[in-house]
Amino acid sequence: MHRRPLGRGRRLAVLAALIIIVGCLLPWWQFGGGAGELTRLQGNAFEGSGILVFFAALATIALLALPYAAGDRPVAVDRTLSYGAVAVVGGIGLLIRVVDLATKGSLALPDKAPGLWLSAVGLIVLSRAVYDLARESAAR
Repeated sequence: MHRRPLGRGRRLAVLAALIIIVGCLLPWWQFGGGAGELTRLQGNAFEGSGILVFFAALATIALLALPYAAGDRPVAVDRTLSYGAVAVVGGIGLLIRVVDLATKGSLALPDKAPGLWLSAVGLIVLSRAVYDLARESAAR
């Protein structure tokens, strides 16, 4: 068998992808809805560059599943660099979205933007998974 073992780095990547997906479904920004206000506007990751964060989670799941779908053949993209590139794209998407929300006057506090913060935690966990994958491949 040429499949890579599901070591600590890959387990962390699975956890990170799940955290990011949940974070993408929760609100990333809110306006209004306070005392005496009737309407509350809110949005999640599926607006603007936040979609890159969601795609990063999906790409992580695809990278994890690909060796099992390919059978006994080794898969060239199942490398630490691939996971690192996905984490960088997700981080760039998150950073651009935070800057965009800040220019629109939205304070991204955890009580108003839980999804944004949860997605950021997921990206941090994904970067730790990349670090662990790099250490696992260096040990071989």
